[in-house]
Amino acid sequence: MGALAGLLVARGFTVTGSDAHAYPPMSTELKSLGIDIMEGYRASNLDHAPDLVVVGNVCRADHPEAVAAQKLGLKFASMPKTVHDLFIRDRRSIVIAGTHGKTTTTALTAYLLEATGRDPSVLVGGVTADFGSGYKLGKGPDFVIEGDEYDSAYFEKVPKFLSYAPSAAAITSIEHDHIDIYPTADAYMDVFHELVRLVDPGPLAVYAGDADALFAARGFDARVVTYGVQGDPMPPGTNWVAAHRDDGDFSLLIDGVEAGTWKTVMHGTHNLRNTLGALILAHHAAGIPLDELATALPGFGGIARRQQVVARPRGITLYDDFAHHPTAVGETLRALKRLHRDGRLIAAFEPRSATACRRLHQQRYAEVFDAADLAIIAPVGRDLPVDEMLDTGRLADDLRARGVEAVAASTIDEVVDLITRRAQPGDGVALLSNGAFGGILNTLVGALE
Repeated sequence: MGALAGLLVARGFTVTGSDAHAYPPMSTELKSLGIDIMEGYRASNLDHAPDLVVVGNVCRADHPEAVAAQKLGLKFASMPKTVHDLFIRDRRSIVIAGTHGKTTTTALTAYLLEATGRDPSVLVGGVTADFGSGYKLGKGPDFVIEGDEYDSAYFEKVPKFLSYAPSAAAITSIEHDHIDIYPTADAYMDVFHELVRLVDPGPLAVYAGDADALFAARGFDARVVTYGVQGDPMPPGTNWVAAHRDDGDFSLLIDGVEAGTWKTVMHGTHNLRNTLGALILAHHAAGIPLDELATALPGFGGIARRQQVVARPRGITLYDDFAHHPTAVGETLRALKRLHRDGRLIAAFEPRSATACRRLHQQRYAEVFDAADLAIIAPVGRDLPVDEMLDTGRLADDLRARGVEAVAASTIDEVVDLITRRAQPGDGVALLSNGAFGGILNTLVGALE
């Protein structure tokens, strides 16, 4: 929603907005654009009678501003419908979907088009270093957008990405998530089948190490380009295959033919997969030659809250990362541990998303902290019935049984205290949450200093 607000300003609209609690980096970005952020929801926020009210999916039918919009007879629409009608309708839509990696893959795809002079439009769920925001309104033919599978609005209970009219798309992975709206794995899979049927003319880039992603792609009649990293459980004939070389370098095979050695600034096998997905879309959908892509790739600046180094107090490297699903937590910690072979890695995890807060992945979480030398589990970030809620005490017990030192903290202050007492110069500290983690960042930096 924040990135859409920026796009609307770029197109010349006057924008206001409200939120229960706005926090950086998006709040900072909005204020820099002159967008008034109204803290709290109330009917009076619409007294100026805007021409369009964009209703986020956090709003229910009884939301005070949604109710006010209807009473006042104001035009209202969902976020994805607004994006389609005002921005995508006249452009070639490149949609990146999947449970993991879609923000990074979207940002990198957009960067590659920008760095090679294609001047794309962009909408991504994060603040990118290359654009200084999560959006860009370009003059080129392409609109690169992160395809979120979460629903659109209380009056439009369909995945956002079904509004994006994809000309080309990528599926980075499919792993049951968002159980608040997709109670079964089959229900979750079904929406990706729907997306695939919309892609026209293609191509469709698909991570070949994910059986469910490959299964979803079976419904696509045009060109499918598969990719993976050496060692992934890929079927024979995978089109793009990368292999790690020295840190930051990888070799690439395309349809069995060597395509040289490439350099990337991102760390971890999961980010190498993301890189391949972006390269495929930039090459096959936007038509960018491989040599141009190879030149541009090392310049990617990354994304806020994706292995982002936010401070180095006393030689302790503090990372802010959005990882919250167990797969993402594991991949992120393994990548960061490789950067701290001579020090320790402290992982502080806040279970906050609708999936992370629940017991769906209770056992999975116990299996993904092995790369951490100390795991600190923060209190669950939502109010849920006790029998549904992730048991953080049990998680800490299970981690200790696997040989990982672990503590279930009872407060955010305790998390700060544990990190402050244990972290030493040369260590890495990873803050893992899909939210603000109780505003821990500034407090922790001050305490460490």
